[in-house]
Amino acid sequence: MKAIRIHSYGDVESLSYEDAPMPQAGPGDIRVRVHAAAVNPVDWKIRAGYLASMVPHKMPLTLGWDVSGVVEQVGAEVTHLSVGDEVYSRPDISRDGSYAEYMVVRASELAVKPQSLSHNEAAAVPLAGLTAWQALFDHAKLKKGERVLIHAGAGGVGSFAIQFAKWAGAHVIATASSANEGLIRNLGADEFVDYRSQRFEDVLGKVDVVLDTIGGDTQTRSVELLRSGGRLFSVVAPPDENALAAVGATGGIFMVQPSSEALGEIAKLIDAGTVRVLIDSVFPLSEARAAHLKSQTGRSKGKIVLEVVPA
Repeated sequence: MKAIRIHSYGDVESLSYEDAPMPQAGPGDIRVRVHAAAVNPVDWKIRAGYLASMVPHKMPLTLGWDVSGVVEQVGAEVTHLSVGDEVYSRPDISRDGSYAEYMVVRASELAVKPQSLSHNEAAAVPLAGLTAWQALFDHAKLKKGERVLIHAGAGGVGSFAIQFAKWAGAHVIATASSANEGLIRNLGADEFVDYRSQRFEDVLGKVDVVLDTIGGDTQTRSVELLRSGGRLFSVVAPPDENALAAVGATGGIFMVQPSSEALGEIAKLIDAGTVRVLIDSVFPLSEARAAHLKSQTGRSKGKIVLEVVPA
């Protein structure tokens, strides 16, 4: 099969479109015929070696941990999925990924893909969707009526978080550039802050929850907005525990985990028309280098997708 692999950590030139061995499904696995894979910042961070000590991999490594495709081979212990089922997943990041024509995924990490989405659209959901879902509901325990501040609302995680929080009955505030105000409000945000011309702490009142996808000074300033009992969770950097304690808040950093159950709930919201998927751009698998370069700018609106099987 064809795959995008790296043989050592490096820049985009380390990405090689090449022949790779066909993976075989173990007893609890499923081999998926990949139709589409999404590109996420974690992909190029792993490619560059930034996460080598946290998530060790054997070389050569196939990147990509967002997938939508069709069940092609079922392990002996798998009973809930069958050959021909359309599935999607954010699989285990320690295993070979989805920048390939085929990949092997634990059956427990797969869910039936939203029926209303194409494979390109479905591949854009798992990692970003699960990150937003787990941040808001598993970690921050967001409640109806609470005020939530979502940074980088036009990005992959942010765009899902706005919609999930609105569905949950929260008062949603999002930051982005002025060019994205219409998009942010259309997704359901009640308030919008242009981070380039406004300091959010000067124009907003206290909030109950912050979803931080930026870190640095943005995270530090966000802590000051939390009311007593507030929660801040980040996907990029651990918050200062002393600063949180000083305002009577809690929080932490987390890494998204596979969850077929949550993907099933997200699929229901998508098929009901409650949540929509934003696609920034689609590249063929062979152009993964260009997709990585675009992802590294941090300026995409929604998700970047690698199309493996032409739609």
